[in-house]
Amino acid sequence: MVLMCDSGSARPLVAPKALHHLNATPQNVHWGYFDAALAPALVVESGDLIQAEALTHHAGDDPALLMDDAMHQIWRAIPEADRAPGVHLMTGPIYVRDARPGDMIEVRYLSMTPRFRYGSNLAAHWGQLYSELGERERVTIYGLDPATNTAEALYAYDVREKYLVPGRITACPECDRQPALAGVRVPVRPHLGTAGVAPDAPGRVSTIPPGLHGGNIDNWRIGAGATMYYKVQVDGGLFSIGDPHISQGDGEISGTAIEASLDVLFQVVLRKDFTFRSPLLETPDHFIVHGFGDTLDIAAREASLDMLSLLKEAGLSSDDAYSLLSISGDLAVTQVVDGTVGTHMKIRRDILPGRRKS
Repeated sequence: MVLMCDSGSARPLVAPKALHHLNATPQNVHWGYFDAALAPALVVESGDLIQAEALTHHAGDDPALLMDDAMHQIWRAIPEADRAPGVHLMTGPIYVRDARPGDMIEVRYLSMTPRFRYGSNLAAHWGQLYSELGERERVTIYGLDPATNTAEALYAYDVREKYLVPGRITACPECDRQPALAGVRVPVRPHLGTAGVAPDAPGRVSTIPPGLHGGNIDNWRIGAGATMYYKVQVDGGLFSIGDPHISQGDGEISGTAIEASLDVLFQVVLRKDFTFRSPLLETPDHFIVHGFGDTLDIAAREASLDMLSLLKEAGLSSDDAYSLLSISGDLAVTQVVDGTVGTHMKIRRDILPGRRKS
């Protein structure tokens, strides 16, 4: 069982069989959807390392700072009509040999490096306070300081039209740029907003709502040093990554994080020794489960039930697990802006049976 498979504070690296490079090219990306019928962009063995490029679809908020020639090529190659039904630009899919429905794919995120030293936040029409703030969309461009691992706002501008075309390119030199957040710095914590396996469903499945396949979970803890477990739904898993961020708070209130492209190094391990219903996150200090639903009440209940299941697998009775949920489980909002809202519950690894540190 996953809870008991190692005793350290971080999961050791499985001896890799190969290192693959998966660049974001028109042939290796799919925009706005997961699809079980997609041909793999890459085929790997369990234990292989993958160095992959994850591109933000918000790069057009300032193309001079956030796009290069390779990205412009993708924007030209994929017509706007083919960026549907979701919005996220996904790299993949990756086919894991011998992965079958019911297996688990363990993804060990090893490093996440910004492609550029800039990112964008959009206060969008799907944000929680859009109507309260005058029903306008506002872009804030941030600069990264690697020396302090922080980001600060460079400027902001308002956009009259709603963000309806994924990858919209704004003519920023013509924008009315305004100062923003003077003197404020925020910590940089790169992570993937969207990643997951292909759902067992016909046709395209939107990247916007999160679900049991993963998808748009938007948990900022899914960064370097974290391990995610996804339940395989179709042969090979068909795992893809996208929606890279460099900073986000729980809730993602305005509609987006600081959206910024990342180079991601990760290891994929096929697990046939356990199963779990929903996307499971393991960090050096916590186990974290996720719940999704049309309301926060439904999402919170789903997360609580899955944490109850996880604790029972660790050897606790239902009653003991339920008590522990209340006294040590931290239930929080992951995001409220993806249509299907998300919650997460975390519990410290070192309080579980057999996990206490000396």
